[in-house]
Amino acid sequence: MLSTQPLQGITVIEIGHTVAAPYAGMILAELGANVIKVENPDTGDYTRGMPPFRGETSAVYQSLNRGKRSVSLDLKDQKDAELLRRLILDQADVVLHNLKFGAMEKLGFGANELLSAKPELVYCNVGAFGRVGPKRDRPGYDPLMQAYTGIMSIMGEEGRPPVRVGVSITDMAAGMWAVIGIQAACRERTRTGFGGVVDTSLFETALGWLTVQYASFDASGEVPKREGSGLAMMAPYQAFATADSFIMIAAGNDNNFKKLCRAINRVDLVTDARFSSNKGRVANKAALLDILEPILKSGTSDSWLALLEASGVPCSPIKTIDEVVSDPHALALDMFQDSPDGMGKILGLPVAFDHSRPPFRRPAPKLGEHTAEVFAPYQEN
Repeated sequence: MLSTQPLQGITVIEIGHTVAAPYAGMILAELGANVIKVENPDTGDYTRGMPPFRGETSAVYQSLNRGKRSVSLDLKDQKDAELLRRLILDQADVVLHNLKFGAMEKLGFGANELLSAKPELVYCNVGAFGRVGPKRDRPGYDPLMQAYTGIMSIMGEEGRPPVRVGVSITDMAAGMWAVIGIQAACRERTRTGFGGVVDTSLFETALGWLTVQYASFDASGEVPKREGSGLAMMAPYQAFATADSFIMIAAGNDNNFKKLCRAINRVDLVTDARFSSNKGRVANKAALLDILEPILKSGTSDSWLALLEASGVPCSPIKTIDEVVSDPHALALDMFQDSPDGMGKILGLPVAFDHSRPPFRRPAPKLGEHTAEVFAPYQEN
């Protein structure tokens, strides 16, 4: 039977802040790794100061740092730096960081230096623009990457101001790529006995989200445009206004389109040469929407959802966050987990092992909470 803590026995030193590296560290910790988070003694991770708060703890910090232990060190201080170096060489399997390019080398914790002393170490850089290129020294933040790589160019609706994806999708996905790379490197180490350097960045991650769009551009020469809630490759596949709100309909393939046509009592559209295939519907999307929009606006969201679901048409209400936290399906999957310290609920990892989700084992640590515990073996008597 699979354990919900498959990474037990792996020790990770996280020198991270804000989202990308901390999110990676949180995933590793929830999967059972011993993650020791290194924070500066003054303010710690930037997210500690981000509202809203549960008591004195930032909900943002809690969500990204649960399951870890925290040590506070000034890495510009020779004594503190030597303590961390001893910890890494003695216990660490992985070093994970998202400091700006070159910062770890200046502090004496660059990959070359640590790997020369400990060849089995896995060293993961979560950069901004990556390890090479003219912008490698530039700072990087999620909205900047969404803007620079073209994500924002396909977000929102034509003729309206640019918008970003509402979540820090580039930061969090970079953390996920870091976890994938770290696990792959650890697996390789079991075969060769050697570690090495894993590189990912916000820029590379943002580009990766556009895999389909760049392939489409290469094939067609047409620059992808904003589709609102829709998709350039399928139709109908978007949000529609009803009499009282909006619903999402994803009836892009031919079979689902037939079901939609039957549900709205317009079976004639199935044999209309303009709409009989997805290729035709995409080419004639404006004409198709001119037909569908007034029909869907004639009834309420609840009435349409009931009819469409009964007809097998893929559809959904457009829910708000407060509605999702009480959604029976999310609750059935046990996605919302209680903090062990009683400070509220938090989303669990979206993965399970033999039907069991990794538990919420430990709340996010206080700044430097585990410094004495972690470094006890290295203190002079």
